[in-house]
Amino acid sequence: MRILITNDDGINAPGLEVLTEIAQAIAGPKGEVWTVAPAFEQSGVGHCISYTHPMLIAKLGPRRFATEGSPADCVLAAIYDVLEGARPDLVLSGVNRGNNAAENTLYSGTIGGAMEAALQGIPAIALSQFMGPETNDLADPFEAARVHGADVVRALLDKGIWQAEADYRLFYNVNFPPVSGANVKGTRIAAQGFRRDTTFSADPHISPSGKRFLWIKGGPQHTPTQPGTDAAVNLEGYVSVTPMRADLTAHDVLAELEARFA
Repeated sequence: MRILITNDDGINAPGLEVLTEIAQAIAGPKGEVWTVAPAFEQSGVGHCISYTHPMLIAKLGPRRFATEGSPADCVLAAIYDVLEGARPDLVLSGVNRGNNAAENTLYSGTIGGAMEAALQGIPAIALSQFMGPETNDLADPFEAARVHGADVVRALLDKGIWQAEADYRLFYNVNFPPVSGANVKGTRIAAQGFRRDTTFSADPHISPSGKRFLWIKGGPQHTPTQPGTDAAVNLEGYVSVTPMRADLTAHDVLAELEARFA
């Protein structure tokens, strides 16, 4: 199996090291693991692509490349340049430092990389490690992902629904709970949740030179979502697996909206 890995935390991020281990376990001794990741952190860029300017790409070692682009750029670079037409069998994006559950999903470059792979017709999984008080006290805050990541990916490859012929094919969003590897209770299939009463916001600051700057900041991450949804099951100690697709149509209101406009 040929696996491409990428992330949004950057080529030197510890989560990418964890993902490399996961990918190598899945690919096996006869497989290939290729890394194309951003040269610098690209958190929060979503599905952004460098459409209006070129990006530098550099080979750092065997099957290891860095670009000055987003995670989605990295997937495009791998498919159309690095691999020279030898498409990957699977794309893994992550392991993100911090959860990509609930509304975080919409901002995530980790999700953006997996989404681009799906749009290119390639099976893809995004993986993220929820952080919290328990992980902060661990020698390895990615322990849950490191211990359980390969098993979750294998289960998705074996039991997942992939819809290879769909125009907007499925990809998967996996979040590991903020606990030690031993305290992971299992895996739950979960819908994307929504954290009520918390949003991203802008925080103004004045620099020493008197100029006004804004920091974008997130809201509390341990606010539970509705029972059974992604962040809720993560906070209960479960790995969440959420099937996703890039089709943003609100299908549940199409018929009513058509009737109103008739």
